[in-house]
Amino acid sequence: MDRLFEFSVNHWDLVVALVIILMMIFGGGVMRKIRGYHEVVATDAVTLMNREDAIYVDVREDKEYAEGHILGSIHIPLAQLVERIAEVEQHKQQPVIVGCRSGNRSAMGCARLRSQGFEQVYNLKGGILAWQSANLPIENDTKKSKKKRKN
Repeated sequence: MDRLFEFSVNHWDLVVALVIILMMIFGGGVMRKIRGYHEVVATDAVTLMNREDAIYVDVREDKEYAEGHILGSIHIPLAQLVERIAEVEQHKQQPVIVGCRSGNRSAMGCARLRSQGFEQVYNLKGGILAWQSANLPIENDTKKSKKKRKN
């Protein structure tokens, strides 16, 4: 035991590196448990929507949403999520997938939904960018607006 302590003192940089590596390896699983929500890739999100009647909540800003969004999504910008929670309240018992552009804002949205009592919350890993990369369909409001103007 004395030799271990002596090694740790003499090679503190190696010990710190080992601790960091162990945290990186095991920390991901622990953090998932602590956060209370799961990450889901685009294809698994489709499966959740089709098989488990999951809803999709898009927390991007209005302009981003209008440029393209997932069909049937509920749009509530992240800053308004808690005050507009009534719009998704009836879905507390079913899976809720939260997405944004790249997956960062939606992680905050997932945490807010969990704090409001939602139990099955999923973060769309990679956001709408990953959805589009998987060649999954999106709806574009700007196209609808252009069609209306032409008529």
